[in-house]
Amino acid sequence: MTRTLIRGGLVITASDESAVDVLIEDEKVVALADPAFAQGWTADTVIDAAGKYVIPGGVDAHTHMELPFGGTFASDTFETGTRAAAWGGTTTIVDFAVQSMGGPLREGLDAWHAKAEGNCAIDYAFHMIMADVNEGSLKEMEGLVGEGITSFKLFMAYPGVFYSDDGKILRALQKGAETGGLIMMHAENGIAIDVLVAQALERGNTDPKYHGVVRHALLEAEATHRAIRLAQVAGAPIYIVHLSAAEALAEVSRARDEGHNAFAETCPQYLFLDVDDLARPGFEGAKYVCSTPLRPVEHQAALWRGLRTDDLSVVSTDHCPFCFKDQKELGIGDFSKIPNGLPGVETRMDLLHQAVLDGHIGRKRWIEIACATPAKMFGLYPRKGTIAPGADADIVVYDPNAQQVLSAETHHMNVDYSCYEGRTITGKAETVLSRGRVVVDKGEYLGAPGHGRFVRRETCQYLR
Repeated sequence: MTRTLIRGGLVITASDESAVDVLIEDEKVVALADPAFAQGWTADTVIDAAGKYVIPGGVDAHTHMELPFGGTFASDTFETGTRAAAWGGTTTIVDFAVQSMGGPLREGLDAWHAKAEGNCAIDYAFHMIMADVNEGSLKEMEGLVGEGITSFKLFMAYPGVFYSDDGKILRALQKGAETGGLIMMHAENGIAIDVLVAQALERGNTDPKYHGVVRHALLEAEATHRAIRLAQVAGAPIYIVHLSAAEALAEVSRARDEGHNAFAETCPQYLFLDVDDLARPGFEGAKYVCSTPLRPVEHQAALWRGLRTDDLSVVSTDHCPFCFKDQKELGIGDFSKIPNGLPGVETRMDLLHQAVLDGHIGRKRWIEIACATPAKMFGLYPRKGTIAPGADADIVVYDPNAQQVLSAETHHMNVDYSCYEGRTITGKAETVLSRGRVVVDKGEYLGAPGHGRFVRRETCQYLR
């Protein structure tokens, strides 16, 4: 048995802040105690956290490692992406396995297991993208829920690739209500967007900024409204992914005020970037192409308010990086061919800490939206997302005073640019433990591929 003691820090969870010491045995937290009591504890390793925060490892519930998109693949592998996550204080990701059109869910899930197994630096789990809702895939949902794949993503966007019509969405929601599987929805009106894309290109509007113009906020709001109403018809909960528009948030807020189980996440890019980034000159705006798109800066105030009121419950990254050279450049002369996605798995925890310093949220809310709620939403709590006896020892000793300048020169994501190049922020993970093992310590990476394990998830813990 290996014992590790984290001494002298301020332990912050979603519910408490307390100056206690943390005792770890092998992979689990076994005790928290006042330092005076903990003086009698012995340990093989003592980590001095004086002047630091001791927080749960981040849970990023929305990543896309090695995702095929637009004729290329997301540039982070499970090895590079989970290593970068660890550097940024995230110790669990939930990635998306993808069903191929016409193929079974099982085939897609097996392919993602093969990509991840033996390669991850931190623990991981899977959602399932349903690209083809049919009798077979609906029946497969039952078995997958039993295997810990308890959430399923559908798309109202990308006709011909991932798109599901309202009938298919309703059937999936009905099966989710029956099995306990949570339906996650990419809510944009893809049919209307494709019309606007074609019209823009006909006019010669080919620059990256038009990606944001054609994916109108009202089309996100309309799809969000429709998805929620379909969920109500099915008697099912629903989770809206990467919500970016104030109008879409209003639909979620209204449904929650009416007592419906409508949940939503947003992402750091919508809180810290805006549509002006899409309009950067010289094709630089391509770096900021993602879907849903960046919005005008005035939407940010609504999103921060939604995070404070819990109408937005989670901040995930939608980490799906494509290098500017050779990948984003596929869209030169046609914005619709720019691969959609941004890097973010390494910077989420730090950007949200900066939001604490900027007065947008409190410290406990930081931990709630980045650690505890994603763990609860996707059936990982209290194994993940908190520091408590019996929890996995996924713990970050966090220096709230360390300054850093975000840059592609220093980040560890496998992508050739940073969305936040040159931005100075305060706060940084100093020591990161994954199931009791130190994987990052004071600027040194100590992790290894294969340490991370697949985690079977329970059903959504907000619905019990």
